[in-house]
Amino acid sequence: MKPMINRYKLEIAGAAAGAVIGWLYWYYVGCASGTCPITSSPVVSTLYGALLGTLGFSTFKKPTTTK
Repeated sequence: MKPMINRYKLEIAGAAAGAVIGWLYWYYVGCASGTCPITSSPVVSTLYGALLGTLGFSTFKKPTTTK
């Protein structure tokens, strides 16, 4: 379990940061009418933020080379 966490620590950090940002976006901006598909629910907004955070942080990962 520990090697897996070390291997994906950048993606885990990105997911955590994105989830917090997604929840904060829902809390402060949100959607008053409830018709917005992403920002009308805190769960969807948090999960969407986690996905974008994971993808965003994974762009900074160095490619691994095999010998």
